Amino acid sequence: MEKFIIKGGTPLRGEVRISGAKNAAVAIIPAAILAEDKCILENVPSISDVDVALEILSSMGAQIRRLSKSKIEVDTSRIKDGTVPYELARSTRGSSYFLGALLGRFKKASVPLPGGCDLGSRPIDQHIKCFEALGAKTDIKHGIVDLSADRLIGTQIYFDKVTVGGTINALLACAKAEGLTIIENAAKEPHIVDLANFLNSMGADIMGAGTDVIKVKGVSQLHGTEYSVIPDQIEAGTFMVAAAATCGDITLKNVIPKHLEPITAKLRKIGVYVEIEDDTDNVRVVGRPHYEGTDIKTSPHPGFPTDMQPQMTTLLAMSNGTSMVTESIFDTRFKYVDELRRMGADITVDSRVAVVRGVDHLTGAPVKASDLRAGAALIIAGLAAQGTTEIEDIHHIERGYENMEIKLRALGADIVKRYYPDDEKMRKAL
Repeated sequence: MEKFIIKGGTPLRGEVRISGAKNAAVAIIPAAILAEDKCILENVPSISDVDVALEILSSMGAQIRRLSKSKIEVDTSRIKDGTVPYELARSTRGSSYFLGALLGRFKKASVPLPGGCDLGSRPIDQHIKCFEALGAKTDIKHGIVDLSADRLIGTQIYFDKVTVGGTINALLACAKAEGLTIIENAAKEPHIVDLANFLNSMGADIMGAGTDVIKVKGVSQLHGTEYSVIPDQIEAGTFMVAAAATCGDITLKNVIPKHLEPITAKLRKIGVYVEIEDDTDNVRVVGRPHYEGTDIKTSPHPGFPTDMQPQMTTLLAMSNGTSMVTESIFDTRFKYVDELRRMGADITVDSRVAVVRGVDHLTGAPVKASDLRAGAALIIAGLAAQGTTEIEDIHHIERGYENMEIKLRALGADIVKRYYPDDEKMRKAL
């Protein structure tokens, strides 16, 4: 058991390099199954969700070779079985992408229902709808999804609602299907485009990724490739908010500014200085002592990302006036609010709406991370708070942020990771 101990009040200053995108990497790694060949992946983040995805591949017979900290060779030519181990699948939401990849290659798949952060209901009904439209039969028993098909035939797929996971699984399943597949009401997130680019680099024929209509002409075979994962827009956004919350001055390197536009727009609106350096992949963020509240509603890309809602809400909790934050994606994304209240925040939640009344400052307190982005929000709160904050259950944070405490210390933060015993578990063991 580990926790972060943060002494707040120090402005963050300096440069930070943003790692590869978690949400892209956990889709691209299963996609390598379709190559039946060696793929070299660069700019891969060193996070636990990636480790689990690679472990799943390895358990099925793939050969994994780490060429450097962020460069990995994946050889999926020896995979013979389309079954994902139960315990591994239950630890990450990204395990659902093995359904589309294994179905696309073997015309069958057996994958336990995925785990990941507890953010409320996240059904896979739209994924199943896609697989069945392509010709697969579905059977869900004892928490395991079994897919089988004699052949996959291109078709027209319309998602009833925008679904990132469903769009990813559709691309994976139909890349080698016979004929043309048209995916309507598709998700448009940057990692959808990145997955499509990766598949195209392997020989797929995908057009329209990044729009709400994607056309895929199935090909009979894909091949190995060398590909670099895009920078993580959510990690970048988290550091942008951290700079603002601590009145810091941070330059983010290795970012795609266009991917940050929804975050940049809201930060500028409340009074944060954001400078996008011409002809570079750098963004500079300079914080100020006071900000004005604003209203935020999360929505699919290019709207404000749900994965940045907890971090932004934390900043609004220290801004002037009253703000309203509406969460339109997940049912229970406000679990972290109780922890912010421990630190002095004035936030009232009613279903999917939070009313945030700004306070002068937050005060350090012992808190727990309930999920990945909630943990990031608590780090930001701890960095800005007066006194010391201790954050438990940081394994959630390490699912999606690479060396978070190391990067923050390089910017001047007073943050350390400490091991601590879980007394309750120790008593049970005795």
